[in-house]
Formats: sequence, structure tokens, C-alpha cells
Amino acid sequence: MNEQFMKEKPVLPLIVSMALPMVISMLVNSLYNIVDSFFVAKISEDAMTALSLVYPVQNLINAVGIGFGIGINAIIALHLGAGDKVKANRAASHGLFLGAVHGVILTVGSIAVMPAFLAMFTSSRTVIDLGLRYSTIAFAFSLIIVLGVSFEKIFQAVGSMKTTMAALMSGCIANIILDPILIFGLGPFPEMGIEGAALATGLGQVLTLAIYLAVYFLRPLPVRISFKDLKPDWKLDFRLYSVGIPATLNMALSSLLISSLNTILAVYSQGYIVILGIYYKLQTFLYLPANGIIQGMRPVIGYNFGAGEKERVRKIYGVTLVLSGLIMVLGTIICLVFPGPLMELFTSSQETIQAGEKALRIISAGFIISAVSVTSSGALEGIGKGGPSLVISLCRYTLVIIPAAFILSRMLGPEGVWHAFWITEAVTALVSILVCRKIIGLGGRFSGKEGDRTKAFLGK
Repeated sequence: MNEQFMKEKPVLPLIVSMALPMVISMLVNSLYNIVDSFFVAKISEDAMTALSLVYPVQNLINAVGIGFGIGINAIIALHLGAGDKVKANRAASHGLFLGAVHGVILTVGSIAVMPAFLAMFTSSRTVIDLGLRYSTIAFAFSLIIVLGVSFEKIFQAVGSMKTTMAALMSGCIANIILDPILIFGLGPFPEMGIEGAALATGLGQVLTLAIYLAVYFLRPLPVRISFKDLKPDWKLDFRLYSVGIPATLNMALSSLLISSLNTILAVYSQGYIVILGIYYKLQTFLYLPANGIIQGMRPVIGYNFGAGEKERVRKIYGVTLVLSGLIMVLGTIICLVFPGPLMELFTSSQETIQAGEKALRIISAGFIISAVSVTSSGALEGIGKGGPSLVISLCRYTLVIIPAAFILSRMLGPEGVWHAFWITEAVTALVSILVCRKIIGLGGRFSGKEGDRTKAFLGK
């Protein structure tokens, strides 16, 4: 595979060709999230509450896998753009090994903390029991999740987006099929309830990893993974973590946010926790496709940044921002027009549905402007600037929204929490523009020392 097309093909067709497979796979992934919650909600509202409470830890596991994977992706793409395949191979090998270490730690740690974690948010023994039954099985697949994501980012770094689409879609479709079979015991399968939902998710992730492994061994890639490249290289590991840790924190911060908002909303009623959980399931159908565009952009912008194509980097950012914005426009329209039917997918409580309708309409006011911060974070991660990307995410997930939600909830009740979302998106968009103007040179030029800093970062 010749990855030179990343700096030769016109920007719009290039981004579309790279992003479309990921957008499709992310749509299927978001559909799986909704279907999974739909079937769990059929068990009981307590089961849906348990799923909502487990979600932050589940998201943390994904954040570690995806965040460090972004580090792998960025360093490989930057080295390929600079024409150094030897270091690209080394980055892939070290990244996969370190990812496996993370997976083992996450498996043990996440299962161990869940009893105390669930008890922080509910005193219902039923909800805690359901949460433990789900999380013990789901978290047992943590190593599989991290390895699958690591391979995903390696394939994406070399532009093999169709492979990642096939692998992700296969796992999600398998999950969707297995959910009702294992939850309700269709055919020869026993009824497993909420444990069936967890097992279906895990088996889907196993299939995804199996496809990556099969393709890797059957078809050559521009980068190869080998034991000989695992000799100690502390500078390389530092570079992987310098992007991977901020990217992980970017995603993990949402777990902190959800847990904090759950604490604020628990004062009012369990129903508002359910609404927040439903919103985060629904917003995956919006933000995962946008994330698909970001995933398509990352290797392209990283490759061109490594190759010194500065004007092209700016064009890539601009095209990605427009495409992400279009998805957010569509999501805003859906939430404004159909909030009731969306809530009814997950609950039959009229009180919860009515409160949820109002929540979706208020939160959706910030969707379109959020395209600025989402695109900016992805672009900065793609060019190896994990620190500035983390600044944006800190504003979006902690520094602005948590204080705003706390203060506004005291003034407006639970509705104040929903207003905190769009206020935060507006503030974070401004911060994103200021950060990217300096680093990417929006509306002007790159910082004069960026080329030298990039060479130093890559060890040249």
C-alpha cells in the first residue's frame, strides 16, 4: 500500500474517502448502543439505571484503549509522513505491547472497584446487583477491547479504513443479533437477562479483534509488528504516551462528568439519572458519526503535518469542520422534532418521557457549535499535540460544565444541568479557536518553530 495519496489527493475527496467507511461503521456502532439499551430497558427500569451507572467505568475502559490508540495512530502517521518506516514499525510494536499491558490492568481494576463505585450513587440493592452482574462479564473483555482498538488505530494510520469499517461493523452487527437471543433466551439459548447483554457485547468485540488479526496476517501493511522492535526505547514510549495520555484523559473526562452530573441529579430523583443515561446513549448516534469523520482526518492531517504540508493541514481542518458541522445540524433537527419518540425507546414512564423531551431540546442547542471543539481536539491529536487538545477537553468536560451545572441546578432545578451543556459548548468553541489559531495557523500561518518542534518530537 502506497500512503503517498494522503498528500497528493484533493482534500475534500480524500477526507470523504477516508471518513466515509468510519462514519458508516460509527453509525452501526451507535445503533448497537441504542439497541443494547433498548433491550436492557425491556428488562426493567432498574436494569436501565444500572446500565447508566456502569457506563462511566465502561467509558473509562474505552477511553484508555482509544486514547492510547490515538497516540499509536499519530506517531505512526507522523513517521510515515516523514518517510521513516523503521520508526513507524517500532511505534506499532511498542504501542500494541503497551496496549496489552493496559488491558490486563483494566480487567482487574475495573471489576474490583465496581461494588464501591455503584454504592456511591444508589442505595438500591436491586440496582447494585444488576450493575455488578453486567459489569463483571463486560469488563472481563477489557484486554480484547484494548487490543482491538490498538489494531484499529494501526490500520487507520496507514489509510486502511475499509478494513476497520468491516471489523467494527461485524462486531456491532453480531452484538445486535446476539442481544435479544442471550437476554431473552431465544431458541436453544437460556435466558440470561442483563448478563446476556454484557456477553453479547464481549463476543462482538472478540469478532472484531479476530478480523483484524486475520487481515493483518493475510495482507501486508506498510507497518509491521515484530518482537525485534520491542527492545527498550524510552523516547518512543514517551512520545506515545505524550499523545496517548492527553487523548485518554480527553475521553475519560466524560466519565468524571457523567458521575458528577449523576451526583447533582440524584438529589432530585432517579428519573433524572435515567434521562442523563438515555441522552448519552442517544448522543452516540450523533457524535460517533462525527467521530468517524475525525478518525478519517487524523492520519491524513498527521501525515501531512509530518511531511511539512502546512497549507494542506489548514485545508484538512476546514473541510473536516464543515463535515462535522453538517452532522451536528442533522442531530439538532432530530432532537428538536422527535424528542418524545426518542425517549419512548427506553422508558414507558410518562413523567420521565416529558422531562426527557425538555432535556433533549435544551441540550441540542449546543450541538452545532460543538463541532468546533470536536474537530479541533481531533486535529491537535492527529498532529501529536496532545496537551493543547487536553486543554479543550478540560473546558468541555470539567472546568466549565461541572461548576455551571452545579450553580444552575441551584437556580433552575434539574433543568439547569441541561442548560449547562450548551453554555459549555459555546465557551469551549471559543477556547478551541484560540488554541488552533496559534498551532495550526487558522486565519494566518503556522508558528515559526513548528517544523523544528515536530522534528524534535519525532527524534530527528
